[in-house]
Amino acid sequence: MSHFWVPIQVGPRGGARSEPLEALVDTGSTYTWVAREVLEALGVEPQRERPFLLADGRLVQYPMAWVQITLDGTEQPTIVVFAPTGSEPILGVVTLEEFGLAVDPVNERLISVPGLAKGAEGLREIQRAVIARSEW
Repeated sequence: MSHFWVPIQVGPRGGARSEPLEALVDTGSTYTWVAREVLEALGVEPQRERPFLLADGRLVQYPMAWVQITLDGTEQPTIVVFAPTGSEPILGVVTLEEFGLAVDPVNERLISVPGLAKGAEGLREIQRAVIARSEW
């Protein structure tokens, strides 16, 4: 598995301010994680809490909120986790899917993918098409 970082901007929804960050692309993380102090400095307030199973097996609760993320010039609202103070930003799967992106681990980049709108019987066709094309 490769690890790579991408530049993003994070800000409150409808806000004029944002913070540039380098986020680790992590397909093992459901959500995007941003350090609590960064979100609080931007005026983002927690909206709910959710349990998370950490890599070491602990079950913990973290607050979450909706923010605006800019990635490669495109803005998109997404939900983020208030990560512990000092945590490295992580770009998770939910945000990647909201942007219509997938990971190309060989070339360490994000690639555009089509949304799925077919039943299970059409899934193999879509998978073949995505594999056949490096970008949409």
